Amino acid sequence: MMRQEALYSGKAKTVYKTDEPDKLIMEFRDSLTAFDGKKKSEAKGKGYYNAQISATLLQLLGENGIKTHFDSMLSDTEMIVDSVEIVLIEVIVRNIAAGSLTKKYPFKTGDKLDPPIIIFDYKNDQFGDPMINDDMALAMGLATKAELAEIRKLALRINSILIEYLAERNLLLPDFKLEFGRRKGKIVLADEISCDTCRFWDRTTGESLDKDVFRFDKGDLVAAYREVAKRIVPGVRL
Repeated sequence: MMRQEALYSGKAKTVYKTDEPDKLIMEFRDSLTAFDGKKKSEAKGKGYYNAQISATLLQLLGENGIKTHFDSMLSDTEMIVDSVEIVLIEVIVRNIAAGSLTKKYPFKTGDKLDPPIIIFDYKNDQFGDPMINDDMALAMGLATKAELAEIRKLALRINSILIEYLAERNLLLPDFKLEFGRRKGKIVLADEISCDTCRFWDRTTGESLDKDVFRFDKGDLVAAYREVAKRIVPGVRL
């Protein structure tokens, strides 16, 4: 497979076209951003750990019947994925109150959310990724009613699989972001599942092992990502 020109370069990943029209290469970089890009940095090794964590979790979900865009790893930091039409909705699943939820609503950090809360945000930097509901998504033509229902169903199923898997590795999953795409008329899971897109807490100590370490200057970000990878990824390079 030959890598061609960049199709998209985001805050922490670059997506490339390939000589196969139905396949893309997704490269995980060491770039770091927070607070809508206001805080930026680089962390050597961060891209590697995110790529390995994401590949492991996407494969886990595939083995449990969740259709994803994951194909295989091309290198330590490059993932071959199926080309999909991204649904412009960021899906946030919340199991434990943290972050913005505690600033905007009457929750305290650590409050258990039962059942989990599913939040839709409009994926658009120009408008600041605002929260939307189903009616707004339909009005903007982002998805059909059937697709929205399928996305909710998949998000909850993914959540259940991940919670169980991570609990066995002494990790809590307070919240995480998902993105979905259309492939051959079906909704599939796209993007990544990593320390950049999830909150991971040590189940015993409550220690943050995710991008909050960078956001709030809690310590060594690469060490935190390495610890998650150590627990999740068999044979990861430490």
